[in-house]
Amino acid sequence: MEPILKIRDLRVTFASRSLEVEAVRGVSFELYPGETLGIVGESGSGKSITARSIMRLLPSPPASIRGGKIVFLGDDLVQKTQPEMESIRGKDIGMIFQDPMTSLNPTIRIGEQIAETLIKHQKLSHRQAKEQAIEMLKLVGIREPERRYEQYPHEFSGGMRQRAMIAIALACRPALLIADEPTTALDVTIQAQILQVMKHMQQQFGTSIILITHDLGIVAGMCDRVAVMKEGEIVESGTVADIFENAKHPYTRKLLNALPRLHESKKPKRQEQASLSEKSERPLVEVRALKQFFDMGKGQVVRAVNDISFYIREGETLGLVGESGSGKSTTGRSILRLHEPTGGEVLYKGMALGRLSAKEMKQMRRYMQIIFQDPYASLNPRKKVRDIIGEALDIHKLYGSKPQRGKRVEELLDMVGLDSSFANRYPHEFSGGQRQRIGIARALAVEPRFIVCDEPLSALDVSIQSQIVKLLEDLQRRLNLTYLFIAHDLAMVKHISDRVAVMYAGKIVELAESEELYANPQHEYTKSLLSAIPVPDPKAGKTKKEQIIEEEQGADKYQLESSRMIEVSKGHWVAVPS
Repeated sequence: MEPILKIRDLRVTFASRSLEVEAVRGVSFELYPGETLGIVGESGSGKSITARSIMRLLPSPPASIRGGKIVFLGDDLVQKTQPEMESIRGKDIGMIFQDPMTSLNPTIRIGEQIAETLIKHQKLSHRQAKEQAIEMLKLVGIREPERRYEQYPHEFSGGMRQRAMIAIALACRPALLIADEPTTALDVTIQAQILQVMKHMQQQFGTSIILITHDLGIVAGMCDRVAVMKEGEIVESGTVADIFENAKHPYTRKLLNALPRLHESKKPKRQEQASLSEKSERPLVEVRALKQFFDMGKGQVVRAVNDISFYIREGETLGLVGESGSGKSTTGRSILRLHEPTGGEVLYKGMALGRLSAKEMKQMRRYMQIIFQDPYASLNPRKKVRDIIGEALDIHKLYGSKPQRGKRVEELLDMVGLDSSFANRYPHEFSGGQRQRIGIARALAVEPRFIVCDEPLSALDVSIQSQIVKLLEDLQRRLNLTYLFIAHDLAMVKHISDRVAVMYAGKIVELAESEELYANPQHEYTKSLLSAIPVPDPKAGKTKKEQIIEEEQGADKYQLESSRMIEVSKGHWVAVPS
């Protein structure tokens, strides 16, 4: 069988005024009809540049293909002109990008964006293109496709926007689909849906897929072969089974070892941490009947957090998991009064935070800090690291003199594993993992006791995630910190948390000790979250029961509007209908 795509010794460089960087260095691989090839590696490994080189989407300058061939269906794409490539893109090669919101035109209706491709490449009339576009929306699992055809991207959820991107990419039945990190920004259940949609469409159209990801769990369930990239080179390649069972390169083994696995038992914490559940002392943080509603106008009210209660003991980590829109991040911000709660109360060491004045709450935030999801957006790009970290010291009038302040900043950088010389750099000079360490240093600057970790791993590669988790655990032991750890990665949450609370549609539906919840989930929503997690095992991934969870499932599916929590076993609480 002849490959539909053959890449030989591809070399791509980026030029600046003073130097030229070789981002892709001699990459070679083949792709066969109906096959799925996974390309994995950390950020900066060259995998996305390789994909964009196939599509000839790299900006020139500064990018330049310096050598090699990209042979697609017998033609070398490197030799094609831009007008020739425009006739290939969309028709013969489709591409799904990581962020569907920035890939879709916000001023054009979703249906028209699908129809546009059909009109251009298949010369259909507007009426025919609309019929085909509606059919594509139906094929990718979007309900009420006729109504959705008329809507704009901002009216779609993240998962629906990605489905629409798949519909656009596959509208002309291309021979090759390139999916560049298509699920990185999505929750685990939505991720499972998108991957199943891609599988279904591949089976229906016979499309070959290049799947670019840093998640080997996804590769295990989706791919036939895998190529591992590091620093612009393919360091190892083979069948998925070979790579997972007999990885030879140290970098591949590093990626595999960094994967959190649900079936593995947690490493026990130090003795005093392990015995926390047996203590009856007053919790450090108590949340009682917390409500956070948002008035959207025209009589519409979003009940983002709808009457939830829990507590967190000193030195403990409580994991809070759920899909986007479940209310978990709003819960964290409401606890810190970054949103003023609509109802209920939050107690810190028995003190009701809602009764504090704005000035008193500002002082209280010395003891209650937050680490944000996006380590770049949360750092001021115009400030150097020393001032980003030092700002908190200034606000709370700590370490008044300039030498003391500078020394404290250096101590904090050292504490999070960064060199003290980094204090004089700007955020754009760091990798994602380094920026998140700076965010952690900033949160630690005022010596807090309680930290809300709001999705601190979701923007990071799996190996960097592992490093940040180890750092947070180490800091917790050394400084006796208490965490509310918010995430949608259930496997990682299991390993860092003492207890886990599961949120859905503004309510907590299940709360239990970490090992207990994963071993014996009681609520149907918890079971659906666990079943959607990609399994980093090719055998398990292929045999795992396939199911597409309906994206727009309403809260009534789990009867949450009138529910109460009952204790099914010691410390294991589940929401049931009232």
